[in-house]
Amino acid sequence: MTPTLAVLPISGAIAVGAASPGPSFVMVMRTALARSRSDGVAAAFGMGIGGVVFCSLALLGMRAVFAQAPWLYLGFKVAGGGYLLYLAWRMWMGAKQPFVAEAGAAARPQLLKSFLLGLATQLSNPKTLIFYGSVFALLPANLPLWSTLALPAIIMAIETGWYMIVALVFSLQRPRAAYLRWKTWVDRCAAGVMGGLGLKLIFSSAKA
Repeated sequence: MTPTLAVLPISGAIAVGAASPGPSFVMVMRTALARSRSDGVAAAFGMGIGGVVFCSLALLGMRAVFAQAPWLYLGFKVAGGGYLLYLAWRMWMGAKQPFVAEAGAAARPQLLKSFLLGLATQLSNPKTLIFYGSVFALLPANLPLWSTLALPAIIMAIETGWYMIVALVFSLQRPRAAYLRWKTWVDRCAAGVMGGLGLKLIFSSAKA
């Protein structure tokens, strides 16, 4: 398979993976709802940079490293699961807090904080790295320089573009109004998703 023909299906697979519901989707959605559109977009850029990091690690053969050192992968999973549980705990504890506290955040966008939160959420899921490594196995052994340089840019565009759409949609008036009415339940559902994914990572590490 030529590099050009390999890059196209890889891009499609990454796009499908990005659109699949998961902790990244939940985090960007809630950031756009509870803070501001700008914060949601900043979180989307964090997701994009996280995707570039995973892309770079996959190109460097990190999947092969994990295969040779299973303990490293297990540690990565436990750390990622712990971080998702921490996020879930914070969401659950703040579910009943009035939206007035969040309104202040919306008036003063915390772009760096939202960006770092998006980046950390993306990087906390080691299965994403394994997914990238599996998809990138389609690439030929002798990858030309243009493909190596193009792939991170493509990944950045796909990941950031999708989560920007999520941020823009959920920062509209109707979704925000619905969030105001159902804030406690939305936050607790988001916390449940985050916590469930975190526990799944940790339990799967214990069984390995």
